[in-house]
Amino acid sequence: MRAIFLRDLSLAVRSGGGFGLALAFFLIVIFIVPLSVGLDTALLARIAPGILWIGALLSCLLSLDRLFQLDFEDGSLDALLTAPIPVSGLVAAKTLAHWITTGLPLTLAAVPLGALLYLPNDAYLWIVLSLAAGTPALSAIGAFGAALTVGVKRGGLLLSLLVLPLYLPSLIFGSQTVLRALNDQNPVPALMITAGITLASLAAMPIAASAALRAQVN
Repeated sequence: MRAIFLRDLSLAVRSGGGFGLALAFFLIVIFIVPLSVGLDTALLARIAPGILWIGALLSCLLSLDRLFQLDFEDGSLDALLTAPIPVSGLVAAKTLAHWITTGLPLTLAAVPLGALLYLPNDAYLWIVLSLAAGTPALSAIGAFGAALTVGVKRGGLLLSLLVLPLYLPSLIFGSQTVLRALNDQNPVPALMITAGITLASLAAMPIAASAALRAQVN
């Protein structure tokens, strides 16, 4: 599993398909918003948490279809599924590599990009905490969707339709964490729910994805 993790990490960094593309898309989304709603700083500050979360969510979608598709096309997925390692461990290793090359950079990029949306200073800690707690769920749920569509040609759109509804709880409670902090309310309960969703996803989705992979390949 360690070898699979390092292999996926190396491929993502060298090809730029996950790391560079997600960051570029995130940057474009944040640049477009002020152009579309105007330079009303008060309005931008109010919607900044939601925009940052939506940008991170959509950016995560871009590289999900690469999780298993490349292995499926070159035949290495069959070898991985028959290797003497748990398939859920294989999925977990690929999910971790996806988060490190996509979710983690997006979390860190939210700090400088938040300044473009006039995010209040008090919100920076909470946007980082909420994204750090919530983006692993995006990768885990995305791995399940990628496993379901691995045998489908041009399954990127289908993948997006499958996982977007499952992303909504993380989006809602992640953005609410920051909004509650900005409204002088306690943000910890929303953050804990976001983390709870992530823990549940990390526990359940590798098992579900492994079953989907076996069904698709067999």
